[in-house]
Amino acid sequence: MARIVIRKDKSPVEIKVGGESVWICRCGLTDNPPYCSGKHKETRDEKDDELYIYEDGKRYKVKLEKIEEG
Repeated sequence: MARIVIRKDKSPVEIKVGGESVWICRCGLTDNPPYCSGKHKETRDEKDDELYIYEDGKRYKVKLEKIEEG
């Protein structure tokens, strides 16, 4: 089953473990979950009010349309 997960965070979060820093991915692009691989840098020029899909290393902007109720 396919699913869409929307992530708004563009940077990792630091967690201290035994005196060492571990960086946890929040952008969803890492090659080594849950750890940050630095791929969040690809999101730097994204606009906050737009939606993007990443597939096979490429980014695509999604065109959104309003659906009327009724």
